[in-house]
Amino acid sequence: MKREALPFYGVKVVDFGQYIAGPAVAMILGDLGATVVHIDPPTGSLWDSPANAILNRNKLLVQLDLKSEDGRARALALIAEADIVIENFRPGVMKRLGIDFAALQQARPELITVSIPGFASNDELRREWRAFESVIAASSGVFTDMGLNRVLMGVNPSFSPLPLASAYGTMLAASAAALALQARARTGRGDQIEVPLASAVMEGLCYNSIKIEDYPLRYQTQREREIERRRSEGLPMDVTYDALQTFLDPFYRSYPCKDGRSFYVVCPSHKFHAKRCLQTLGIYDELVAEGLHEEPDTYLPASKWSSDVSLGVYPLPKFWADKISERMRAVFLTRTAKEWERIFGRGQFPGAPHRWLQEWISDDHAEMAGLMIEVDDPVYGRMIQPGPMAWLEESGEAMLTPTPRRNVEFEEAVSTLRAVSSSLPTSVATGEKKSGWLDGVRVLDLCNVIAGPHSVSYLSRFGAEVIKIDPATPLFDCWNTVIFGMTHMRGKKSVLLDIGSPDGRKLFEELVRSVDVVVWNATDRQVKSKGLDAEGLRKLNPDAIFCQMDCFGGIRKGPRTNYLGYDDLVQAATGIMLRFGGGMKTPEEHAHVGTIDVMCGFGAALGVAAALYQKQMTGKVGRARTSLSALSGLAQIPFCFDYQGRAPFNEPSGPAARGYHALHRLYRAEDRWIVIAASERDLPRFKDVEGMEGLAELAETERVEVLSAIIAGAPADVWMERFQKADVGAAICENIEAIRAATARPADGTSGTERGSYSFSVYADHPSGHTVTHLDPYAVRPAHSKIYARTSAQKYGASTREVMKALGLSDAAVDELIASRTLSESWSGEYLPS
Repeated sequence: MKREALPFYGVKVVDFGQYIAGPAVAMILGDLGATVVHIDPPTGSLWDSPANAILNRNKLLVQLDLKSEDGRARALALIAEADIVIENFRPGVMKRLGIDFAALQQARPELITVSIPGFASNDELRREWRAFESVIAASSGVFTDMGLNRVLMGVNPSFSPLPLASAYGTMLAASAAALALQARARTGRGDQIEVPLASAVMEGLCYNSIKIEDYPLRYQTQREREIERRRSEGLPMDVTYDALQTFLDPFYRSYPCKDGRSFYVVCPSHKFHAKRCLQTLGIYDELVAEGLHEEPDTYLPASKWSSDVSLGVYPLPKFWADKISERMRAVFLTRTAKEWERIFGRGQFPGAPHRWLQEWISDDHAEMAGLMIEVDDPVYGRMIQPGPMAWLEESGEAMLTPTPRRNVEFEEAVSTLRAVSSSLPTSVATGEKKSGWLDGVRVLDLCNVIAGPHSVSYLSRFGAEVIKIDPATPLFDCWNTVIFGMTHMRGKKSVLLDIGSPDGRKLFEELVRSVDVVVWNATDRQVKSKGLDAEGLRKLNPDAIFCQMDCFGGIRKGPRTNYLGYDDLVQAATGIMLRFGGGMKTPEEHAHVGTIDVMCGFGAALGVAAALYQKQMTGKVGRARTSLSALSGLAQIPFCFDYQGRAPFNEPSGPAARGYHALHRLYRAEDRWIVIAASERDLPRFKDVEGMEGLAELAETERVEVLSAIIAGAPADVWMERFQKADVGAAICENIEAIRAATARPADGTSGTERGSYSFSVYADHPSGHTVTHLDPYAVRPAHSKIYARTSAQKYGASTREVMKALGLSDAAVDELIASRTLSESWSGEYLPS
């Protein structure tokens, strides 16, 4: 299949990006068919890493000196041919170099510019900081209180080499560029977009920063209760890894297998998964005989349950958690992890063996599905790289054979861009009133848990009208639906409908016929069973775009394509949990909820935007795809590759990790922890840091000990002042709770884009009856389009009657369908069951 089939074929991109986020956005657009010219300084890339081979595939590389008149003139000549221009420097850098995005966009209203600074341009405190990945992570609370395990073990802060800020920023910026592009196809108007990485990582971790006042006790896990107990009694956080296991839910933990490999089970909070798991393990009947209960309605207040336990609810009481996990542990030791993977996958309940990243890179499924691909790089030769992050089913095959990066002279680059003809509307929309990129687009959301629902909630901030369908009788418990839903149900109408019943199916088909986009996180098997495969959807609504997410899916089929899974299983399967925990005997989930889920949600939005653009430009109706596994490559992009002669896979790992080396590391100041983010080339800067003038004379082996002693002698604020004065990358390790407290305001109907790098809203009148504090929808900041501050999440089912009446049903007809349990207006009496 040729690149001409790809949705962004004909789109021209000029990429000034360095390090990860900027080049990764351009890489993704290039994977989807765009023609991309990448600009490096005369000395080459600012980041010396083999990852550049990935980030610059499908690109022509040109070296220009933007500080010279000739270099600027050539850069402007390239921009004059471009549809999209990307940069990720500190705010104002490009303008000081003579490339003013605002002026360029005003002169060419069709131009789309994307800036990805470390901190927001309206963040007066931090905008001039050297915002390397670790600086952003520390400032945004990523390293502090990094999950319940690390809190209980007293490991705080925790260093992680995952470039989460760049990964989230990449997917937000790529999806924003694509959404602006599809809007431009209608209006002729481009946009000037900013996506600060600090804001992006906060959005990626938004399920970790929500605050719900008077949080019911039933949702507190054993680990949360133990943390509270130790804090109230003044006890140390010194739980060992082995002792920590006694606080874990049996359906949300790792088990050693016969071959010594650990297997991760993620079966909590689903009506059938835990039961299928116990039945397959052969211990269900004996546990039921001992009193294990399944409550018929877990959405009742816990005080009204007939038992203190219900299988399929998270978390389980400690007595049952201990009993079940002990039995499960004994059974897992009877088979290898590979055997259990097949048993769980074919049995349709989630679990996966722990693998190292090096194993995943060469995994049979990853290769067969196109999740890992091979590229003949001019420097490293035959190289295994992460495959596409998002694709359209009908053209994805063309993305599996990208062209390697290629150095060219300016003349070839500009002539290549000129040879690609652009297609724009003849008139440009004018007027002072801003509109959203997706105004008038109707979306049907069939998703559950985090990745899928979050993708559609994200679309709603740009003006999409969203109808969310859930079953009339819930499949997941309220910890999963209501708690997570407070975030991802924002901006949606909620309908409870049994689409498996005859009457429900008819209503479902009516809804499908009424929308422009249908989104579902489901396997191919599930999609086909509901008649939403390409042939089935064509019969219902030939104009509707379908977007599908799953756990292990790729462009091609692989042996695990139809296996169920969640974020945690991809962390297990791709090496993230072994890296974070440090070894096969100590795996740990990367502590923040939704590490890959939210990233995948942004990937789905990118797919929807690409499909909308293709439809507008060619009339072809596409099917967008992404998967959690596809996004795992971006989350690990600094080390997710292999080639002959590759250096060892020795990135920082385990709870003892403090950084990469002495100049890029966490240190304890007199009062708080800080991170320094520097390299050997930055050594001359330390001569201007008071107290560190002699650092360059020290042997590398001495630096950590000496720096530790020096930094411990002064408060963190003092060191920050000194480092910033010398332009050395550094930050204090903040925590998410403190950031939320410092930047929250009463909800005022605005999106937060005018409030710097961090912005929260407090909803005192939340429909749940609780006061809820949310991160604002603020990381994507277009200059000419509107971002909508989304409404609070409705109680599930609150819009059932409204949506059914819009389909032409009378109140009496709705009442009759409610009586037959085809429809429901609520799962529970309380919004958040107590």
